[in-house]
Amino acid sequence: MRPRPDTAPAVDPAAEPAADPAKDAVVDPAADPDVTGPVPERPGRRRRAALAARRAAPRSAAAAVCGLALAAAFPPYDLWPLSFVAVAGLSVLTRGRTARQGAWLGFAFALPFFLWLLLWLRVVGYDAVFGLSVLEALFIAALGAGLAITSRLPYWPLWGGCLWVAEELARDRLPFGGFPWGRLAFANTGSPFTPLAALGGAPLVTFAVALTGTLLAAAVLAALRLRAAGTARTARTLLPVAGTAVLAAALLAAGYAVPVPTNATDFVKVAIVQGNVQQPGMHFLGRPMQILDNHVAATLKLAKDIKEKRTPKPDLVIWPENSSDLDPFSNPQAYDKITGAVRAVGVPVLVGALVDGPDAKHVQNEGIVWDPVSGPGASYTKQHPVPFGEYVPFRTELTKVIHRLDQIPRDFYPGKNTGVLKIGPATLGDVICFEVAYDEIVHDTVKAGARAIIVQTNNATYGRTGQPEQQLAMSRLRAIEHGRAIVTAATSGISAVVAPDGIIEQRTKEFTQDVLSARIPLRDELTVADRVGTVPEWTLAMVGILSCAVAIALGRREATKAKGQQ
Repeated sequence: MRPRPDTAPAVDPAAEPAADPAKDAVVDPAADPDVTGPVPERPGRRRRAALAARRAAPRSAAAAVCGLALAAAFPPYDLWPLSFVAVAGLSVLTRGRTARQGAWLGFAFALPFFLWLLLWLRVVGYDAVFGLSVLEALFIAALGAGLAITSRLPYWPLWGGCLWVAEELARDRLPFGGFPWGRLAFANTGSPFTPLAALGGAPLVTFAVALTGTLLAAAVLAALRLRAAGTARTARTLLPVAGTAVLAAALLAAGYAVPVPTNATDFVKVAIVQGNVQQPGMHFLGRPMQILDNHVAATLKLAKDIKEKRTPKPDLVIWPENSSDLDPFSNPQAYDKITGAVRAVGVPVLVGALVDGPDAKHVQNEGIVWDPVSGPGASYTKQHPVPFGEYVPFRTELTKVIHRLDQIPRDFYPGKNTGVLKIGPATLGDVICFEVAYDEIVHDTVKAGARAIIVQTNNATYGRTGQPEQQLAMSRLRAIEHGRAIVTAATSGISAVVAPDGIIEQRTKEFTQDVLSARIPLRDELTVADRVGTVPEWTLAMVGILSCAVAIALGRREATKAKGQQ
């Protein structure tokens, strides 16, 4: 059943009364000689702004509350139903508004949302939290404008769901390669919506969550119209409310009908080494060689446990990102320590290290396959360095103003190839840290032949802030999206093993030295999401943008028609 188009001129309780030009006009006595008496003065610009702000305050406050509710839907809180409830709230608030009002409400919604969601960035500085939150909120301000102008169209809940996908498409790519944190899909990595990722990836999960929210908003508004009109509650009058609510409930349950295949004939035994760091925060490195020593010590202990039959021998060992805090190719002592640990355990080890780049100004973030016989071999270089974290855009200009950026002495040089690596008996795909948030990088790695995914990460800077939980949630979604086991190796936690169905089978505590042993499935079957790639995302986004174009065109035509009738 489809939502009923808004054809009746019923009063929308969520909308403010439209302005009456006849009442609001300022009379000019020079233009009308029959007018006598004092003429009211037009309020000054500052006073008009204050009046407008006062009128908008209740809606703005409600939008901010909805934004905070959305933040609570994400880890570490995981109150995922609040994701579509927050979408419903923003839809109600923007219903019948102008584009400018909708944009403001979107911003009022987004700023507290991102401030809370990205609070883990306070380790860098609260100015970084605020600056990034404002930048990200601008995208949702544009979304708010789109929701407002399309809310006058028939079937507006559908267009609203598409606009959420369009907003995330832009925010995931712009600027500097985008920042996907805060996608609706990432708040639903353990909800009934999650299996939809196997059909259309994270964008389809976002669309389902957003459409459920807009349908819920339509049901609420229909119920409020019935109450305001005093209409008798009969089966016929309640049909729009019930029908829209049933659609929302059906969409919520749709994920249960999606099969999530996990069958596998091949398996590989892995050991994940979490060496730990001495301290959290920006200066987690401590003295040189300290982090490497931790991972060497944990691996030597693993080798002893294997020798004494306390632990089964793995086929390969995984170290996290930055597990070697010195370039082993330019530091012989680091090279020898890694080689000694690898030979002790007797199987290939995937080592995370920073190595010198192609010139003196660059460094590369790599995962290196280290064989106990032949030494270092194949490697993967991180493709998507983090702006202002691993490289500084406009370095010459910005470092003159923001001296803190001098703490990044060399920019990370981006890799050009996927992270498909042959490690012992298995062909695995390596992605490093924040790359797990980017659809294309994981998708390309699986399409290139990865039978399972390794996420090498270093969350020591953001330990105990909620950021590691948010990143682990992304691995859960990727597991279902691609039908692959996900192994996360972190320096200080959270290291984890995620099954192809998104279940977290093992995980470590933060800031502990630990080793996980697991037998993970190796799968070759591609999901529907793997086959269709970005087609669902771009299709839904284009539908949302076209709905805005149609709404604008219809609005202009109605304005021209009204002007001609005057």
